[in-house]
Amino acid sequence: MTDAAPGKQLLHLVFGGELEKIDGNTFADLDALDIVGIYPNYASAYKVWKQKAQQSVDNARMRYFIVHMHRLLDPESDDN
Repeated sequence: MTDAAPGKQLLHLVFGGELEKIDGNTFADLDALDIVGIYPNYASAYKVWKQKAQQSVDNARMRYFIVHMHRLLDPESDDN
């Protein structure tokens, strides 16, 4: 879980929601998505993702994800 050069922003989005099927990745209700937040690095995003995932452990269809926004903003970059 290392980050790139100091000062470089590697934005990560954490969000989740209830899936239609346990083995799928289609959300049951897009209006009910939980947009947790945007974080400056993977380590901080992972920490929040883990908390949210543990809070929803009783709901098998609830899933949280980390999106590497920096890869969408700069697809040519080799950064994690």
